[in-house]
Amino acid sequence: MSLAELNVHRMISELGPEAVAEIMSSLTKEELVELDSIWRFWAREDQLLTEGEWLDWLILAGRGWGKTRTGAETTIEIAKSSVSRIALMGRTAADIRDVMIEGESGIMACSPPDFRPIYQPSKRLLTWPNGSIATTYSAEKPDLLRGPQHHFGWADEICTWPYVEKTWSNYQFGLRLGDNPRSIITTTPRPTKFLKSLVASVKTKVTTGTTYDNAANLADNFVKQIIEKYEGTRLGRQELNAEILGDVPGALWTWDRVDASRVARPPISSMDRIVVAVDPPASSTGAECGIVVAGLEGNKDEGDGYLLNDLSVGGLSPSGWAQKAVNGYRAYQADAIVAEVNNGGNMIADIIGKIDRNIPVIEVRATRGKIVRAEPIATLHERGRIKHAHPCPELEEQLTTYTGERDQDSPDRLDAYVWAFTELFGGESERQFAPI
Repeated sequence: MSLAELNVHRMISELGPEAVAEIMSSLTKEELVELDSIWRFWAREDQLLTEGEWLDWLILAGRGWGKTRTGAETTIEIAKSSVSRIALMGRTAADIRDVMIEGESGIMACSPPDFRPIYQPSKRLLTWPNGSIATTYSAEKPDLLRGPQHHFGWADEICTWPYVEKTWSNYQFGLRLGDNPRSIITTTPRPTKFLKSLVASVKTKVTTGTTYDNAANLADNFVKQIIEKYEGTRLGRQELNAEILGDVPGALWTWDRVDASRVARPPISSMDRIVVAVDPPASSTGAECGIVVAGLEGNKDEGDGYLLNDLSVGGLSPSGWAQKAVNGYRAYQADAIVAEVNNGGNMIADIIGKIDRNIPVIEVRATRGKIVRAEPIATLHERGRIKHAHPCPELEEQLTTYTGERDQDSPDRLDAYVWAFTELFGGESERQFAPI
């Protein structure tokens, strides 16, 4: 069977191993390259653009399902079918560039040699040989979508967008070119109000999938480190199985509040204090160490706190996670490292001191339960005084699920988060500067 005889609308999933082997053995090198670029041959059926009475195609799938590849290939197909104006929308400009355009499954990598676009980052523009163009729009700047008109749009990881409502509504007002303007939305789910409304809309075609759907094409390390770690957990149900989970009764944070607290760009240059908080593991056997970076703009009575990053890490020795904390201190030009010493005593300050003796270490000791310590911080968050400037799914999972039940694992990320904001908004009487 030659490439000319092959019906490219047939998918590899419809052919048996012998038929695939026959096709491959009969093709020249040039034909193999051409076949590699025929998406409708390699794709699974649920990854293909279809007709129907829908406006938004929402792909709600787990990590590794092939969302980015599907978004890129669908965008290329739209660009090739007719001269089109396309919107490429992501959480940040860097995400659009690094994932949607230049990523391993992005538009540039998926484009066939004879239909490869020219990418002009400074103009936020992709231009295809037939005249189709795609413009990039960061959710950090929703007003950029005021005015431009489009035939099609690709929105990636929409559940992590700041200003999601404003960005999406501005885009939809301009989705008015051609006879059938449409969108593809590729995302891992979060139980946000926006996503739930999108799923409920009669104009939305929803495709769901799990990480396991594409397991044959995933690296062994991914299967071992990600699937085996999170399989069967609540986070795994969300990130692997793509379930939209509800809020947990008794948890101090809700997803709606976390989602409402997101901001695009934290005012790092004007912050009065930045700290790195460390909640060390109870043992030195490589358990997870909570490491959270947070800042405060203004004073503790009237200012706002910002979650800047979650650097938590597992599988490292004390010197390994201490180095991670020091790296965070340096990267964010922090004022101090806050470390809980219940389990480590003076060991933590000693280890950090061996790395850099000039770093101030504030030792804090827990004298109350985790929930009691967390309640004042949860209240500040509820009042809008704590913003999340960086999506941290594992940390946010702990915030929205921990209830203090005896059978729950220790929430190291949550603890570090609470220590960071406790220090920024006042601190505890037990804290003291460790001698270095």
